[in-house]
Amino acid sequence: MPHDVDLIILLAVGFGIALIFGYIAARLRLPPLIGYLVAGIIISPNTPGIVADIHLANQLAELGVMFLMFGVGMHFSLNDLLLVRRIALPGAILQIAVATLLGVAVSMFWGWSFGSALIFGLSLSCASTVVLLKALSDRGLLDSVNGKIAVGWLLVEDLVMVLVLVLLPAIAVLLGGHPLAGTDTSQNIWITIGLTLLKVTGFIAFMLIIGKRLIPKIMQLVARLGSRELFTLTVVAAAVSIAYGSYAIFGVSMALGAFFAGMVVKESDFSHRAEEETLSLREIFAILFFVSVGMLFDPKILIEQPLHILAVVAIIMIGKTLAAMALVLFFRYPINTALTVGASLAQIGEFSFILATLGLSLGLLTPDAQNLILAGALFSITLNSFVFSAIEPAQRWIRERSHLARLLERSGDPLAMLPDEVDQAYLRDQVVIIGYGGVGRRISENLMQQNIKVVIAEENREIVEKLRAQGMAAVSGEATEPYVLIQAHIQHARLLVISPMDILDIHRIVDIAKQLNPEIQVLICAESKEEAAVIRDENIGEVFYAKEEMAKNMSHHILNQIELAHQSTLH
Repeated sequence: MPHDVDLIILLAVGFGIALIFGYIAARLRLPPLIGYLVAGIIISPNTPGIVADIHLANQLAELGVMFLMFGVGMHFSLNDLLLVRRIALPGAILQIAVATLLGVAVSMFWGWSFGSALIFGLSLSCASTVVLLKALSDRGLLDSVNGKIAVGWLLVEDLVMVLVLVLLPAIAVLLGGHPLAGTDTSQNIWITIGLTLLKVTGFIAFMLIIGKRLIPKIMQLVARLGSRELFTLTVVAAAVSIAYGSYAIFGVSMALGAFFAGMVVKESDFSHRAEEETLSLREIFAILFFVSVGMLFDPKILIEQPLHILAVVAIIMIGKTLAAMALVLFFRYPINTALTVGASLAQIGEFSFILATLGLSLGLLTPDAQNLILAGALFSITLNSFVFSAIEPAQRWIRERSHLARLLERSGDPLAMLPDEVDQAYLRDQVVIIGYGGVGRRISENLMQQNIKVVIAEENREIVEKLRAQGMAAVSGEATEPYVLIQAHIQHARLLVISPMDILDIHRIVDIAKQLNPEIQVLICAESKEEAAVIRDENIGEVFYAKEEMAKNMSHHILNQIELAHQSTLH
């Protein structure tokens, strides 16, 4: 019997070539998605050799978009965003505005229409969630203050882009494009926008009121059956069904539906399991998405418009980065935070591709504009790892030039100094706690209940402001900088408690503390068994490791219970 094997050819060839180039990219310490994009370029109609069915690829890409947005929703944490909202919210919006204006200015100079220029600028303003999370995770920065600011910043960018994706079809005609196929064009544009916003509001309300309660309950019922396959199917069905339902019932984009599906699943007690069970499936469709994006790229643009590509890369890697750094420094964060956030945003990714594809379908972008965006993504993602590697040298270079450092660091910052109201008697025999995370918070609370004097050194300015409002002695800054420990009056302290952090930073903090107060006792919370062993070998302080302490406490409890039982039998 005859077989229609176009889909099989696409999957076999696409995955095979993606594997080869993904492996090469990983060996070169580049994000594997570079390899997936290259694989798409190789099997595209624009290059000689194997040509896959681009229409099939686009349909698979739709599924890829849904699962990518589902993954973004599952990573979205409102709590993380709230922790850094004072810098992430205004910073991200202003940075999007700056990058968009740069994109608009350059493209208008090239003679593009305003509608095309606007979509082009917006496409260059949003960084890749996939690339950022991978880069921060590889460098152990994901749970650091700098990492949380970068992730919070990106979450705001994602929310803005989701809003743009929702509104763009409604305002396409206003910008000089054409509506999507099957859209009613007889309505007034403002009525269309109003109806779109109303539908979106209705969908969000439905998901937050009904979906937030219903889906976790369904997941709980399925989880009780103990079937791994059924649980995975439940999560996938939730993602795809909500995405399609949002489009069919509420008329909003499938991407928005999938995003909210991810957010709702995250609210469940089984969110971690859901993420683990669907990770492989999400990654498969993400690979197909990047391959399909690569198939749209025409390499001829590299020869025909090299200056245009150079301008695009400059906007992404220089314009965006400098804007982000300036905003971070404006909010009085240290130079290290500014460099980390700037490096994190010096690339574009999946949202840019989604926006470019939508702009093309609405007649707002030309294939050349899409090619420029794809070229910008390829170069910026490739170079992003080198930008991260340059953070430390750049920081050293700046600090070696004291006049520049004084301009950029937080001189005159009221949060970097203890307030005058703090009694000098309080700053004798106090406990200095570095970091107000889960461990630091619990230690501080327990000590203060016993009327023991505590001074907290914390990087997150929002946390310091909150602590001071509660009447607690707190200073903002990186404890690896001497001025922070000096402000905490480490020279008169009895104890130094260091929350879990990088072992190199622990060494720096202890060295500074010992120079200022040779008699100080140091207590260190280790993140791993190996780290605890290293710290003990180096004898830089007394070490506490969570699992060891838990085992000790449980052992004591068991022994007490056995002793009580033994005593009762004797009586």
